[in-house]
Amino acid sequence: MTKPAVRPANPHFSSGPCAKRPGWTLEALNDALLGRSHRSKPGKAKLKEVIDRSRRLLEIPEGWRVGIVPASDTGAVELALWSLLGPRGVDVVVWENFGETWEGDIVRQLRLPDVRVFRAPYGELPDLAQVDSDRDIVFTWNGTSSGVRAPDGDWIRADRKGLAICDATSAAFAMELPWDRLDVVTWSWQKALGGEAAHGMLALSPRAVERLETHKPAWPMPKVFRLTSGGKLNEGIFQGETINTPSMLCVEDALDMLRWAEREGGLPALIRRSRTNFGALEGWVETTRWVDFLARDAAYRSWTSVCLAIVDPWFAGLPKAAQEATVKDMARRLEAEGVAFDIAGHRAAPPGLRIWCGATVETRDLVALCPWLDWAWAEVSRAAAA
Repeated sequence: MTKPAVRPANPHFSSGPCAKRPGWTLEALNDALLGRSHRSKPGKAKLKEVIDRSRRLLEIPEGWRVGIVPASDTGAVELALWSLLGPRGVDVVVWENFGETWEGDIVRQLRLPDVRVFRAPYGELPDLAQVDSDRDIVFTWNGTSSGVRAPDGDWIRADRKGLAICDATSAAFAMELPWDRLDVVTWSWQKALGGEAAHGMLALSPRAVERLETHKPAWPMPKVFRLTSGGKLNEGIFQGETINTPSMLCVEDALDMLRWAEREGGLPALIRRSRTNFGALEGWVETTRWVDFLARDAAYRSWTSVCLAIVDPWFAGLPKAAQEATVKDMARRLEAEGVAFDIAGHRAAPPGLRIWCGATVETRDLVALCPWLDWAWAEVSRAAAA
């Protein structure tokens, strides 16, 4: 197979950090508040602007607190688990490695006595009807490494007694979230809108705030996890007074991406762009014999972190190590051609490809990528047969 004539204009299809917005340049950071304290009046104003724009863009209800916290989405989820869990039994829903991480924290680090785990293999979704909404629920809305998402929030009762804690980092800004069924929602700047890493976002419902102010964890709390002082919520965190020092360069980049999203038309436009991108890839998968979606059921198939399984019989017959080597070879060839960077599947997932289709990716680049995927597969297949 000859090399395709058309190359993607932007070869960045990584699932995190994700592609920068279309047209982004370093000039977008010219107004960064460098050399000034993040606790100065203009510093806090920029941090508060990130919070306010995020709230509006994600259509977060009135009464919720939104804050910037350390250590990306991971830090935001960890902070929620360590601060809120304990008073009730916990149901953990796991269908990929990030859910397994939260399970490990709850079972092996916090060592909570009453934990139920509902698990499904990569590409599938657990039976969500088993989850008890009167217990605390911990889950990942969109499995970044499996391409499997929660289909909706109907399985969480509106009149629940427990808290619903949702890691939404590859769903926020690309999927509708049912805020009436959630109590804690986390995301990062580096996912759907292509911001830079190290900063997490935490949104708390009034029920979550009540838990914070009435529950004292049985374990020591590191400073970067402390959301209360004297038994009351530290309201400053939700006004731009961060727990530790943020990068004001990253803050400026976050503001740029949020403003771009607003210009595009807000959340509906972001969802539409992502779904259109997914549609371009979906059309190729439907006509390509050697590849399929890792998520078997379209009802819970992600349209952001799209995970692809290689289903060719020759590949399926290889040992796992050989499959991994084949995928790495494909990714290496595509990177060498400058047409796709970082699209090998997550190391914890079955060997395959993972292609980000979020709103900052242009559909025409995904259309241009597909023939290159066919070319790379033909190249590794030919090399194996030689």
